[in-house]
Amino acid sequence: MSTLAIVPARRGSKGVPSKNLRLLAGRTLLDFVAEAARESGVIDRVVLTTDAPDIAEAGRRAGLEVPFLRPDTLAADDTPMLPVVRHALDQLAHAGWIPEVVVLLQPTSPLRRGEHIRRAVELLQDSGADSVVSVVEMPRHLSPDYVMRIEKGTLRPFLPEGAGVTRRQDVRPAYYRDGTLYSFRRDTVERFGNIYGEDCRPLIMEAGESLSIDTMEDWARAEHALSRRVLRDASAT
Repeated sequence: MSTLAIVPARRGSKGVPSKNLRLLAGRTLLDFVAEAARESGVIDRVVLTTDAPDIAEAGRRAGLEVPFLRPDTLAADDTPMLPVVRHALDQLAHAGWIPEVVVLLQPTSPLRRGEHIRRAVELLQDSGADSVVSVVEMPRHLSPDYVMRIEKGTLRPFLPEGAGVTRRQDVRPAYYRDGTLYSFRRDTVERFGNIYGEDCRPLIMEAGESLSIDTMEDWARAEHALSRRVLRDASAT
């Protein structure tokens, strides 16, 4: 199945200024995402969608394709991801290429590895699902079975069935989408008008491999995690 990776990277980041051009452990976020895509062995083309010529040039240096620039109307702070994906697919279709599978790789997840991408694409293909999304298990004390709400000044279980849960080990596992990757069939977008469809499968990530950079504190955590990874990989060899 022909597989496209879309890398969205616009100008104008507020939490981390110029984050797509800033060096993290000596490399840009675009370098990290390009390396993971190459190492996965399952991606046919990796296309960067950006509104900024300097980010486009950095993407080319990292080995990403930049066949078009994204219009400013699709690069605002509140622009949803779906029209960005559709624009990229339309541009490639006009150029004569229509992939069967799409992997959305936001550069703000620099701990992503090639094996994560490969597992997601293989799960999508083998399961016949509409999509595969990376998730991380929440700490048990934050499960909806355990959390509370305040009603007229009184604590109540957030879920009615949570009233019967008294031990943390009895709490049902809950997961959140961590943003590391989204893999979906192209026809999922066309049939359902979203990237999830009706059959969305989880790619469960280890908490230590999941990090999405939104703030300078996240950036510092990423620097620390990547430094530890370099040391760990070096000792393994």
